[in-house]
Amino acid sequence: MKKSKSSARSVSRRSVLVGGTAAAGLLAVKSFPAPAIAQLNRPLFTHGIQSGDISADGGVIWARADRPSRLMVEVSTTESFKNGHLLRGPAALEDSDFTAKMTLKDLPAGQDVFYRAQWQDLDNVNSSSEPMTGRLRTSPAAKRDISFVWSGDTAGQGWGINEDWGGMRGYKTMQDNNPDFFIHSGDTIYADNPIEAQKELPDGTLWKNLVTEEKSKVAETLNEFRGNYKYNLLDENVRNFNAQVPMLAQWDDHEVVNNWYPGEMLISDDRYKVKSASLLFARGAQAFHEYMPLRSNPYEPERVYRKISYGPSLDIFFLDLRSYRGPNGANNQPEPSAETAFLGAQQLRWLKREMLASNATWKVIASDMPLGLIVYDNWREKNTFENGANGDGPVLGREHDIAELLRFIKNARIDNTVWLTADVHYTAAHYYDPNKAQFQDFMPFWEFVSGPIHAGSFGPGEMDNTFGPEVIFTKNPGGKPNLPPSEKLQFFGRVDINGESEEMTVTLKDIDDQDLYSVVLQPRRA
Repeated sequence: MKKSKSSARSVSRRSVLVGGTAAAGLLAVKSFPAPAIAQLNRPLFTHGIQSGDISADGGVIWARADRPSRLMVEVSTTESFKNGHLLRGPAALEDSDFTAKMTLKDLPAGQDVFYRAQWQDLDNVNSSSEPMTGRLRTSPAAKRDISFVWSGDTAGQGWGINEDWGGMRGYKTMQDNNPDFFIHSGDTIYADNPIEAQKELPDGTLWKNLVTEEKSKVAETLNEFRGNYKYNLLDENVRNFNAQVPMLAQWDDHEVVNNWYPGEMLISDDRYKVKSASLLFARGAQAFHEYMPLRSNPYEPERVYRKISYGPSLDIFFLDLRSYRGPNGANNQPEPSAETAFLGAQQLRWLKREMLASNATWKVIASDMPLGLIVYDNWREKNTFENGANGDGPVLGREHDIAELLRFIKNARIDNTVWLTADVHYTAAHYYDPNKAQFQDFMPFWEFVSGPIHAGSFGPGEMDNTFGPEVIFTKNPGGKPNLPPSEKLQFFGRVDINGESEEMTVTLKDIDDQDLYSVVLQPRRA
C-alpha cells in the first residue's frame, strides 16, 4: 500500500487546558501572537477548515494553505477563547498539496471545543494568515442525547455548484439541524464525472455550474483527483458546514471511477488514457486521505474501515465494500472464494471482533452500499452485478460475506444493529425479516438509505429477496433518471438517540428539511 503524503501530526492539550508543562508540539502561549511586522502578502486558507474522526478526547483538524506554511491551532472550551492555548502543528508542503492534518488529543469528553487555526509562513515566520475558527463536539463519557446526520453523493452526474440556485444547499440544511457529526456515506467526489459550464434542465432552462480546469475531464493524475476535492470546497455551504460539523467519511466507487474493482482494466472507456483502475485507485486514495479529516492508520495508510465510538450509547463501524472485493461479474458462485469477496477476509474478521467487543447500546454499520438493492455493473445488459445483491434466490457470490456476517451477529447475540447507507440516489427505509428471506439465519434489522446530498436523482432500484427486505418507505424519481438538484429529490437522514431511554429515532429528510418518514427504535436489552 502506498502511504499517503498528507502532512499530519498528533498534538496533545494535556495540561494546556488545565495547566502544567507543555507537551511536544505545544507552544506555551495563550493566544495567537501578532506578527512583528504587518505583512501585505500573508499566507491564505484556500478551502476553509474542517474536523473529523472525533473521539472522547480529541479529533482531527484539517486545512490547506496557498504556500509552504505551518498550521497553528488555538484550542479552547469557550467560544471567546478566553482560556485558549496554542498548538504547533505540522507543515503543509508541496508533496501534500499544501494540506495538513493535526490530531488533537486529551480534550475533555462530551465538550464543545472551539478551535482557531492560522498559517505561519515558512519563508517568513513573522508573517501569518488571518485566523479561521471552527467547532467540534467530543464524544460523551456518559449517556446523553446524541444527534447526527448522514448522506452521500456530492457533485455527481455533472450537477456542480450553481451559485444562482444557492450552491450545494443540502449542506446548509444539514447544518441547520445542528448535528453532533456527519457521516458521509461515500461518493464524496465524482472523479469520473466532469463538470461542464451548463446543463439543460427538463424545462429547457439552464443549470449553470462553477467550473475549474481539474473538473473539466475525468481524473487520472494525482492533481486532477485533488482538484475534485478542491472543487467541492469552493461551495460556501460546504465550507460553513465543515467548520461547524465534524465529518466521518468513507468512500465508494466515484472517488476513483464508476463501479471499479481491484485489478480492473478500463479497456472500453475511451475517456481514460490510464487504463489501470488500481493505479487510479492509488492516486485517488492519496488525494482522499490528503483532503478528508481521517485519522491515519499506521499499519495500512489507505485503510478506511474503522470504528468510531460516540459514548456508551453508540459505536459506528465504517465499512469499505470497494477496496477488497473480487471482480464484478455474474456474482452467482454457489461457494465462497476469493472471487466472491465483498468485505474481504481481513475486514470481515476485524468487523466481527470489534462488534463482539462493543459495549455500546447501538451498533450502527455505516455501509457505502445497501444490502438488498440490486446495482448492475451495466444496467443496459443486467448480467453483471456491482453490489452484493444479485436477484432473488439463495446466497450466491458476494452475498456469502453478508450471510456470514449476519449469521455471526445472530449467534454472538449482538443486539441493536442498524445499517445506514446512501449510493442509490434516493431515500428509503428497509426492514430485513428472516421470515420473508431465502437465507433465514439472522436477526431482523433495519437499513436506512438516504442521498444524494447534491447529485442526480435516480431510482427506485430492484429488491433482492435473499435477506428478506421489505420496503417500508421510499421517495424517489419514479424511474426518471438523473433529475437535477433543482427537482429537490435530494435527501439526508437524521438519527437521534435519547440520552435517558436510549430510544433511536431515524428520520428521512429532504433538502427543504421536511420530515418524510420517521421511526422510533427501542433498544433491546440483554
